Amino acid sequence: MTGFGARLVEAVAARGNLCAGIDPHPGLLDAWGLDRDPGGLEKFALTAVDVLAEEVSVVKPQSAFFEAYGPPGVAVLARVVEHARDRGALVLLDVKRGDIGSTMAAYTAAYLGDAAPIRADAITVSPYLGFGSLAPALGAGEGLFVLARTSNPEAGGLQNALLANGKTVAQSIVDEAARCNAGAASLGDVGVVVGATIEPGELDLTGLNGPVLAPGFGAQGATVDDLRRLFGADLPGVLPASSRDVLRHGPDPVALRDAVRRTQASLTG
Repeated sequence: MTGFGARLVEAVAARGNLCAGIDPHPGLLDAWGLDRDPGGLEKFALTAVDVLAEEVSVVKPQSAFFEAYGPPGVAVLARVVEHARDRGALVLLDVKRGDIGSTMAAYTAAYLGDAAPIRADAITVSPYLGFGSLAPALGAGEGLFVLARTSNPEAGGLQNALLANGKTVAQSIVDEAARCNAGAASLGDVGVVVGATIEPGELDLTGLNGPVLAPGFGAQGATVDDLRRLFGADLPGVLPASSRDVLRHGPDPVALRDAVRRTQASLTG
């Protein structure tokens, strides 16, 4: 099976590099005129995925907003993931899992690989029990996006802390991911999460040879100019993530599709 990195390169070449979030935030359900219950969740999520998964290379459902509805919400999430993959999009499931040994192996079995009950192409993971704790999820040809330097204001104190080797915690995570990607022919399978709102120069990504998920674009304040200052003019391997800025244009599918296309055009203009 072709690795995630190679599949991502093909998908971005065909559909652009926008990563469209599917975040059924209660406020968005209200704005769409939907009830805050499993029925409203399903209507919201499937309407969104019907449009987004035919327009963008990557969709990113946020698992927490589905889990909040219990088993019915998780069932909707499974349908969203399957629906998106059937329509040609790669699915990056935002679950931020991270644990040790058999527990991490169980998380991997839940989301990655042909036998996974909720079969994503990639997941977000946390390395803060040590990068080595992610070993059960590494090397299987599936995608991992490792939290490195995130966009939330609380993250800086920890992620920019200096280690004994003189590197920041965030840089050490990037460097570990780079080692996983060494020798990949196109793009490695192990990416990092780097917020689009951080300061240029905080991280050296030149040796990563893997994708970068860049949350913070759009509703959180980062612009296309911010992305280019941070990651370079052509945004190589970068997936700017936008959710609320696009989803607020629903529930009309035409308006939603137009919003996606405008956002995509802004990234290439």
